[in-house]
Amino acid sequence: MKLKVVNSSVSTLARKLNSLLPNKKLASDTSSVDKEVRYRIAAKYLTGKGIEIGALHSPLPVSNSVDIQYVDRFTIAQLRQQYPELAAYKLVEPNIIDDGETLTSISDASLDFVIANHVIEHCQNPIFSLENWLRVLKVDGILYIAVPDKRYTFDCDRPITPLEHVIRDYEEGGSCSAPCHYEEWARLVEKARDSDVAIRAKELLDINYSIHFHVWTQIEFLELLLYCRNSLSLPIEIELLQKNQMEFIVVIRKSIK
Repeated sequence: MKLKVVNSSVSTLARKLNSLLPNKKLASDTSSVDKEVRYRIAAKYLTGKGIEIGALHSPLPVSNSVDIQYVDRFTIAQLRQQYPELAAYKLVEPNIIDDGETLTSISDASLDFVIANHVIEHCQNPIFSLENWLRVLKVDGILYIAVPDKRYTFDCDRPITPLEHVIRDYEEGGSCSAPCHYEEWARLVEKARDSDVAIRAKELLDINYSIHFHVWTQIEFLELLLYCRNSLSLPIEIELLQKNQMEFIVVIRKSIK
């Protein structure tokens, strides 16, 4: 499949980038982001009623005037089992137990905002997730996403996920490529020995462990968003693309189709 990106759109949106990244690799956690930057962007764009998906131990600071509920696929007890590395942290109590990629319990066009920080890289089918996050927003609603830049995280040795791959996951279902993602994770993130990669990958697959299935820098993620808007007609209007140390923040307004 030959993909075309509108150069003028990329150039226009790229001018919104602010280079804040230090010249070093950082771990993928919220101690490596500027929380004040997150808060200022949230204060500017988030109003009304909305949700945050997968907040875990690091909910986005928002104004007291907004009405926010928290969505996760697990209860607190289940989250503790899934993420033992977060034992020392206080976790946000989910108000809604639901799959954050589908949001089946949330009605169409019912929310003013959706927050998904460090979530989309965990989605096996990112375009499908974007569709559902946009589905639950009202027209003019805001999707606030923070995505780790793979160059500054434990994903630094992994290849960038090609747009063609993400499109194939959308067309065929993300579970089809999951075994390959787990093998790449075991080999390039966990640094398993070659003889142990297949075994470790199967262990992770069997428990449906939430790894980073896809990895991007801000340029490739922008390419994905433009494909979704221009080729799939998703109601995407990009308000902001802001670097924030080891992550980048994208603010999307739901437009009228």
